[in-house]
Amino acid sequence: MDKTSREKLFACITATSFVLDDLRLYLDTHPNDQEALDYWRKVQRVRNEAVEEYTKCFGPIYSYDVDVSNRWTWVDEPWPWEGRC
Repeated sequence: MDKTSREKLFACITATSFVLDDLRLYLDTHPNDQEALDYWRKVQRVRNEAVEEYTKCFGPIYSYDVDVSNRWTWVDEPWPWEGRC
């Protein structure tokens, strides 16, 4: 994958994360809204797929997902918010 693909995936992750954060606030006060719950599942699925693809192609977005079998690899490349994308 090229830089454009990396940027598009990261933009998708950022946008869907924002939607889920906003939707979570709504669901805190409307926990039985089935339409909102369906939308949550849809956006969550899109975000999870984008995170999985990004991680597979470019490495983890979060330090929680680092493979530490031999060494701490999180510091090998710039972090996502430091222009990794």
